[in-house]
Amino acid sequence: MITAVDTSVLLDVFLPDEAFGSRSAEWLRNAYDAGALVLCDIVCAELAPAFPDRAALDAALREINANASPIDSSIAWDAGRRWLQYRRAGGTRKRIITDFLIGAHAVAAAETFLTRDRGFYRTYFPELAGRIPGGGG
Repeated sequence: MITAVDTSVLLDVFLPDEAFGSRSAEWLRNAYDAGALVLCDIVCAELAPAFPDRAALDAALREINANASPIDSSIAWDAGRRWLQYRRAGGTRKRIITDFLIGAHAVAAAETFLTRDRGFYRTYFPELAGRIPGGGG
């Protein structure tokens, strides 16, 4: 099983976060035991500020056996269309296109999606609803 991972879950583990770190680490362990961990290049970009250099980020991703999975033009198109629907429905600029790129990548590339932002992804990516683990956040 392939599991896509959102930035928040990885930051919980890498920084670490007192409130969510242990749960996120457990999610990652379970997902790794069930198959492969992937993250899109947007997640890599969002992780970059948390590391002193590229080598440190790459080492952290190797440590959890996560691999980058690129966003292609089909994924980008899907994200853009969903973002347009969000904006037309009155969605504020609080949600930016990167959130939609991460969700569209998870739909296209994975059977499971680890995120703490379940409400947003379940709303705008309903096909992910059955692929997001339960729990708070």
